[in-house]
Amino acid sequence: MNLWQQYLRPRSLTEALQVLHSAPSPVRVIAGGTDLMLDLKQGRLPPVHTLVDLTGISEMNVIEIRGKELFIGAATPLSQIATSPLVEEHARALTEACGLIAGPQVRNVATLGGNVAHALPAADGTIALTALGTQALIVDLNGRRRLPLAELFLGPGETALKVGQELLEGFYLPLCSTGQASAFNRVMRVQGIALPILNLAIWLERKNGNISQIHISAGPSGPTPRRFPKTEEALCRQPFTSEFCERALVIMLDEVHFRASPHRASSEYRQHLAAVLLQDTLKTVWQRAR
Repeated sequence: MNLWQQYLRPRSLTEALQVLHSAPSPVRVIAGGTDLMLDLKQGRLPPVHTLVDLTGISEMNVIEIRGKELFIGAATPLSQIATSPLVEEHARALTEACGLIAGPQVRNVATLGGNVAHALPAADGTIALTALGTQALIVDLNGRRRLPLAELFLGPGETALKVGQELLEGFYLPLCSTGQASAFNRVMRVQGIALPILNLAIWLERKNGNISQIHISAGPSGPTPRRFPKTEEALCRQPFTSEFCERALVIMLDEVHFRASPHRASSEYRQHLAAVLLQDTLKTVWQRAR
């Protein structure tokens, strides 16, 4: 059985959006296709009529500074992000996350936009982007709009993108200033291709020996990727110490109830890992911010 009937490769965003509107349904966009092809072959998605390949669109394949922000195109392969000096300078948590996803062959074709659009609660790239204060750039035939990344997700596998009308063009991230840093950490099964048992990303700003601002995201911590405002508030205006990490963990575990998974880990084991990851990642990012 054919998984698709028509394969189109537009050269611009406008052409891609026009194809989405006019091509016979059902239509799916593809870039790396590492998730989409598996879903189609294994029957988790019905066969499609038209695949729209976004890899030839230059606007979606860039990593560059735009004003006071870093822009990363949604069709940029994970391997390019993992080795980009610009991303390492301004969003190190993202380089670390992208460098841990799957294996080298997958990272060479899988894209950051696909990692986000798949809307998994523990996707490594998504968790890093959430902690980094990212905004998604969404485009349709009427123009562009920005959306805070957390507002893009509606549930597992569901996003706010209007199917057949909108595309995820890329991501805007704040530039890293003096005293600011980020880090990403995770624990996963040894085969190296599965979703993590638990992952965690932190961005913080250090001033006068204290944490002045902090963003924390971990997954899976619910149906959608998110930050932990109560834990962040508890850590603000405080210096980094082991004792303080322990108190912050208590607040975090009260705010986030890690669920058990028969295939990956019990909730108790995830709570144990959260303690390890929180302390280790906080220590790393605190030292980097110095």
